[in-house]
Amino acid sequence: MKRYLILVLISFQTLLAQVQFEAKVSKTTLGLNERLRIDFVMNMDGDNFTQPSFEGFRIIAGPSQQVSQSWVNGKSSFEKIYSYYLLPNQKGNLIIRQAAIEYNGQIYKTSPIKITVTNAVQEDRDPNDASQISADDNLYLVADISKINPYINEPITVVYKLYFSYNIGITNWRELDKPKYNDFWSQNIDIKQLVGEEGMFKGEKYRFVVLRKTVLYPQKSGKLVIEPLSLDIDVQLPTNRRDMFGRVVVTNGNKRVSAGAKTIAVKALPETGKPADFSGAVGKFDFKVIPSKTNLKNGESLDLMVSVTGSGNMKLFTLPKPVVPNSLEMYDPVHDEKVNTTLSGMSGKISDKYTIIPQFKGNYPIKPMQFSYFDLGSGTYKTITSPEIMINVMDGPSANDQVASITSGTSKNIISASEQFKYVKLDTDLISMKEDDFFGSKTFYSLLFLPFLMLPLIVLFKKKKDAIDSDVFGNRIKMNNRLAKKYLSEAKKQINNKEPFYVALEKAMHNFLKAKLHIETSDMSKSNIQQLLASKNAGAQTVIDFINLTENCELARFAQSSSADIQKDFDKAVMIISDLEKQIS
Repeated sequence: MKRYLILVLISFQTLLAQVQFEAKVSKTTLGLNERLRIDFVMNMDGDNFTQPSFEGFRIIAGPSQQVSQSWVNGKSSFEKIYSYYLLPNQKGNLIIRQAAIEYNGQIYKTSPIKITVTNAVQEDRDPNDASQISADDNLYLVADISKINPYINEPITVVYKLYFSYNIGITNWRELDKPKYNDFWSQNIDIKQLVGEEGMFKGEKYRFVVLRKTVLYPQKSGKLVIEPLSLDIDVQLPTNRRDMFGRVVVTNGNKRVSAGAKTIAVKALPETGKPADFSGAVGKFDFKVIPSKTNLKNGESLDLMVSVTGSGNMKLFTLPKPVVPNSLEMYDPVHDEKVNTTLSGMSGKISDKYTIIPQFKGNYPIKPMQFSYFDLGSGTYKTITSPEIMINVMDGPSANDQVASITSGTSKNIISASEQFKYVKLDTDLISMKEDDFFGSKTFYSLLFLPFLMLPLIVLFKKKKDAIDSDVFGNRIKMNNRLAKKYLSEAKKQINNKEPFYVALEKAMHNFLKAKLHIETSDMSKSNIQQLLASKNAGAQTVIDFINLTENCELARFAQSSSADIQKDFDKAVMIISDLEKQIS
């Protein structure tokens, strides 16, 4: 009897127990390169668990299920946990929505959780994760900065290098965060082709690839921060297993790396000795003021060229403006820049060309001009002064004659010989005063019979169009081929150049897929592509061929390939794009 009473009390306690179902996360704020663990915990044995969509995240592990039950002092406890490991795809405030589970015919849901994703951070390694240890010890993204304490407008360079050891392989990478250069003038140096090189890093030999080169000119003093470049990298990591031929078995992994934020301490230009006309030029320059001619006849003009050549912040300062007498009419300048930007900074020539027209006969001086700049070599300001230029106008009216005519109250219109016929129109446009009647004219009869002459052509055109429209299959093939050729036109241009060909072919395949599936580059993982194409009813073999061809593009750029292999890959790409267009359109 006592035993039955205990069972009744336990059953009653169970009925009174409150059902709890909640979501727990390892952290609510994490970096773009950090993993997030989320557990969905229930204190009852529920069924039909439904996970949330995890928008903004990628599932890298899970779900794993754990069930535990215990008795303590006659009281029972039960717990069921569904666990996931997530990796964020973007920065910002993300929401993990509700998960659901069923218990005794009722649906229980968790509360949404807000997660804040920041820039990539220095990541602590998990000692129990062998693949992470291998990736962390063999893969580094480094930002090499030429100088960390420059002057304002002194050029510095940032070179982003991806170092990887000989123990791992890299199959693909994607940019998660582009570096931001707030308060810098910046220009990227084009890298036409990524080239694998060897070098020393941390005292050991590594392979590396230069991903970006950027020239920066700080625009204000103080501590300026360069926000980091972050990458999502697909890697191949070795294992302790070997295949039947004795080769090491590799496993595919993923690693997110960041170059880290860099702080640049920018020095202000010294105030001591700064010229009053200093306009911000920093570097090493030569200044010239050159007239096209100095002796002019009446009605002639001259070009005054004000130019600066050298190396420095060529595009970031203004040239001085000449001062001319009132008797010389000066027009707005034509600005010209011939500047080349390399890793050492900007160099070349900038110039302003002024057109000057004299009004009266006489000698007119153009005052000396000054150009000041800060010389980085000596750390001092330097000023270059141009010589005075004398303009001699040999004939024409004089300024004294003009003053005398105004004083005497007479008004004279002085017109030069070259301008006295300026307003005389030389070409005539005569119109006959006799007008022909439209009725009965050739134009009248042409317009009258034109519709009847057009009828046979319209009928033939209509029949031809109906025949083309009825050929649905033929039209589909033509449309597919046109679309394939559109995306592959650039690759076809480079078919005789192996490396540019495969770069263009890979871009063509990716651009086609982005256009058809309306996805971004960050979503183009292998598994995501397979899921999206499968959902669009694409053929399994076509999907496999597409992925194999895009993966082969990176390898083929560095492998030996014949012209026949390149043509074969091009024809295969045309066929795959045509097949996908027919299957998923």
